[in-house]
Amino acid sequence: MDPRTVTLADSALWSAGSDLLSWAWYTGVWLVANAWWLALVAAGAWVGWEVAQHRLAAAALKRRMFVELVPSRQFETSEEEILRFGAQLLRAASAGPWWAPRDARAVRIRLRADGSRPLAYRVEGPASAAHLLQQTPFARVRVDSARPVADKKRQRTVRAVFALHGTASSRLREVPLEPDPLQPLIDAVADLRADLGDLAEVCLDLSPASKWRLRSRRWQVLDASRRQARREAQREARWMRQDAATLEDSLGWQLDQLLVPPSQRRGSRRLVLPPRPPRIDREKALGKLLEDTGLVRVQVLVRCSSDQIGRAERRLRHIEAALDVYAARTRLSSVGWSWGPLRFGPDRWPWRPRFDQRWDSGLIHPGRDSWARIDELAGLLKPPTVHARLPLLASDIPTYRPKTSLLPQGWHRGPDGTERLLATREADTLFEVQVGKAGWGKTTRALVQAVAVAHGRGGLAFVDPHRDSWATVAPYLAHPKIMNRAWLFDLTIRDPQERLACWNPLSMTAGAAQHEVTAAVVDAFATSLGWGDTNTPRAITILTKAVEALVEVNAQAVAAGEPECQATLFQIRALLTDPLFRVLVLGRLPTEAARWWGTSFSAMANDSLPTVLNPIDRLASSPVIKAFLGSPTGSYDMRRAMDDSHVVWICPAGAGPTDRLLTSMIVRDMLRAGLSRRDLPERNRTPFRLYLDELISLDGTASSSLAEITEQLRKFGVRMHGMTQLLHRISPDVRTALLQNASSLSTTAGSVEAVRHITDEWGQQVSATDAAELGRYQHWASFTVGGQRIGPLRIRGPELDEVFRDLARPNKTRALLRAAHDNTGARPLAELTAVASTHEITVRDFLSRPGPGPGGSGNHTPGPSSTTTATAALEQFK
Repeated sequence: MDPRTVTLADSALWSAGSDLLSWAWYTGVWLVANAWWLALVAAGAWVGWEVAQHRLAAAALKRRMFVELVPSRQFETSEEEILRFGAQLLRAASAGPWWAPRDARAVRIRLRADGSRPLAYRVEGPASAAHLLQQTPFARVRVDSARPVADKKRQRTVRAVFALHGTASSRLREVPLEPDPLQPLIDAVADLRADLGDLAEVCLDLSPASKWRLRSRRWQVLDASRRQARREAQREARWMRQDAATLEDSLGWQLDQLLVPPSQRRGSRRLVLPPRPPRIDREKALGKLLEDTGLVRVQVLVRCSSDQIGRAERRLRHIEAALDVYAARTRLSSVGWSWGPLRFGPDRWPWRPRFDQRWDSGLIHPGRDSWARIDELAGLLKPPTVHARLPLLASDIPTYRPKTSLLPQGWHRGPDGTERLLATREADTLFEVQVGKAGWGKTTRALVQAVAVAHGRGGLAFVDPHRDSWATVAPYLAHPKIMNRAWLFDLTIRDPQERLACWNPLSMTAGAAQHEVTAAVVDAFATSLGWGDTNTPRAITILTKAVEALVEVNAQAVAAGEPECQATLFQIRALLTDPLFRVLVLGRLPTEAARWWGTSFSAMANDSLPTVLNPIDRLASSPVIKAFLGSPTGSYDMRRAMDDSHVVWICPAGAGPTDRLLTSMIVRDMLRAGLSRRDLPERNRTPFRLYLDELISLDGTASSSLAEITEQLRKFGVRMHGMTQLLHRISPDVRTALLQNASSLSTTAGSVEAVRHITDEWGQQVSATDAAELGRYQHWASFTVGGQRIGPLRIRGPELDEVFRDLARPNKTRALLRAAHDNTGARPLAELTAVASTHEITVRDFLSRPGPGPGGSGNHTPGPSSTTTATAALEQFK
């Protein structure tokens, strides 16, 4: 190459380099000279960018929708369903406008408790992701549309921001799904009180991980791991050199140098080689950052409010403790720091406006290492499941207040340790079943309800085979407004001078339909004695015709203004066995009815009569029952008691066959009276409650009546409360009807077999073993409130003195007894027995008189055909 060409090339390069250096020099001088202007322009550009980002984010976050996930009581999920739900949420977060900043591409899970609900579970996300947010992979979870939360202002509010603190690659603790991971949060807000303005909200914001930020973070994590490995290697080499120096300075090494010839020494000096840094395991170093799928940025915001100073702060500390369940090498801890009594964080300026902005808008701005995988947050990505113990809030079930339409149910201990007396509304409590061993509080709980009903101006009938309940409850009913409505029918008396009220099941004084009275009496006998069309058709027919004939006679006696001449059950024997009495009765019957006696009855064998007469003779054998049923008129009128809200106490004498027959007649009459209310407009059917103790003693004689009461009388305003020790001893039809229609179920302690029928109705929430081990006056119970089942709850049975101590009037019990007898027209037992023994003569005298004329109010005016039929029947009988 020509030397001149080389020289020219070098000269050109030198000139270009010199010009470049000169340009760089002058550029630097210009930058220094205009540094303030450049900084101002850069700051303006940065502010403009931030403002644009802020406005775009605000515009995107305004287009959000809100849904609420409402789980059923039996909701249960799996890890796979949670992962699917998390993936669905991430898709929803990315479904916003394309121009939305990354911090605005997020979904929010809001856990909210304000004292009206245990823990509401809401999801908020872009409106464009409605198709994703309105669906859920969870079975037994309902998705409801919701509105933005609008709260009233509270006097005191505290705030907190929680972020993941720990190494970037480490994970949160893996929390099992059983028990529910939300249980600590539920317990933290369990004692919220709406009347004090308590409110607690936890917002979990999730945003998909940015690819470039994830790459940058991975590089930082790997670089930090390498530096840490080099530091560990250097530290280990330093320790090795120190160990070698220490060894050479030791007495043993020096003696070895003096005594051992150089040729035999293993080495005059140790060669220390520094260890090589170990190779970094990429998977182990990156940990949860290794995979892109399921990785999210996490932001947790908490806000607690109250109108009472100190409650919000205590609630925040409870929530902090609840989030500790996820703590491992990485944990969710609050952002901020404390200096003595002062705390610097989201509650202080200048952090508070930023917190409020993120809270109101849903903007996400997590910390540097606030990354997590979906499976780490599994416990928060679902509503409460069946494994969660939800607290009972004051809004879930009312608290009992005297003289209201509320029924006291039992004392429940709240999360804060205080007890309140739970109550159910009258309209919600239709039928109730109580099971458990004797003396464990079933009857006591029913008596408390009865007193509450009585003082609330409601009507009730309490059937107690033991009579002890009347003596127990009397001091609390001894009030003038109740005395005027009290009726007592005590069949346990023995003293001839004690007073007893009467009942004539065949009476037509109340104006009931004849066929209804006949059916009630016949059905009571048939169900009590087990009669049926297949085994005793003749007995049913004979009894029906006999009762039908006597009811016709009674209707004529009432129409003639002589109700004291009405026949009773005990005139059935005379009608069937005394031809002369029968002729007198047939003379009062319509032609068609009298013809049956002259044809069908006369053709029946005499051995068919004892089947009908035996139970009537058993009733007559008891002086008390004979006095109770042997009077032509009586005050026992269940329809009147229902319509006028009387407080009726009925005490059968025992549980023998005769007493069961009488009880069956009483229960059947209750059914008849309830059905007869169909002639009243629905708004005029005042509620009336039947409390039936010892259902086992009633079931055998009145099983069909009990089943029909629970199946048919709801619409007629009649409610029933049944108590029994052994539900499995009740007939299947009655048991099924009770459990099917029960608004309230409860059990005290008892055998596992005895309480299993109740606990099975609650699924797996309470086992039969748990119920069998209850203490005295302890109950497991479920209630119906507002159409929803509440419970099962563990409650302590109420006691009369505990609830109604201020209403006790023990010195007025005698006045109550006199009033109850006066209201029913009760007379001494001896007098009633004498009336029952001679009443057949009175009926004969009435039948011997001429029947009512055409202008009378009787159902039939007997004519020659009736008299001829009666005479023919008598002749054929002879």
